[in-house]
Amino acid sequence: MFVKICGITNEEDALLSVAMGATALGFIFAPSKRQVTAGKVSDIVKRLPPGVLTVGVFRDHDPKTVVRIVREAGLRGAQLHGRETVSMVDELTAEVGWVMKAVVAGSPEAEKSDRYRTDMVLFDSASPGSGETYDWSLLSNVPKGVRCVMSGGLTPDNVADAIAMVRPYGVDVCSGVEREPGRKDATKVRRFVQRSLLAFDSLVQ
Repeated sequence: MFVKICGITNEEDALLSVAMGATALGFIFAPSKRQVTAGKVSDIVKRLPPGVLTVGVFRDHDPKTVVRIVREAGLRGAQLHGRETVSMVDELTAEVGWVMKAVVAGSPEAEKSDRYRTDMVLFDSASPGSGETYDWSLLSNVPKGVRCVMSGGLTPDNVADAIAMVRPYGVDVCSGVEREPGRKDATKVRRFVQRSLLAFDSLVQ
């Protein structure tokens, strides 16, 4: 079960998300209302309990820049949201160790997402971070063997239905658990994580 809370900008929200049961946290380094610096993330990561997967989110960054920021921030992995080629993804996987490639659900890239030799592939809407949802049936054609992570428009109110329909490997949320851009809502985070974990549990029963 993989439940990631993305767009973390402060220590309070990071600790809250982990306390509620999130298994991964995302820190955005691409241009965004939730963009953070490596120095700030480094301070947050040092205060987290062991075992939490911390991920830097990048879009069309130079591979060397991605590696440098991941190391400076003390992160465990990278999430790539741009037009990175298969060879670039391979290069970063070799350097960083854990990589998740993001693709637009229903796109030609999504249909060939098994080309990426990554830990997971994230299927998002065409406007990442916007809170826009999409037709979940687009994920019916995810290539066999790909660890599918759902993202895009997920909220505490729809995540259980999404998991039941798609049966993904994991889920990823950003704006769906915020009270404002860059600030999480404790109640929404708790409900999202709890409902996600219950939905995943029901898949294996």
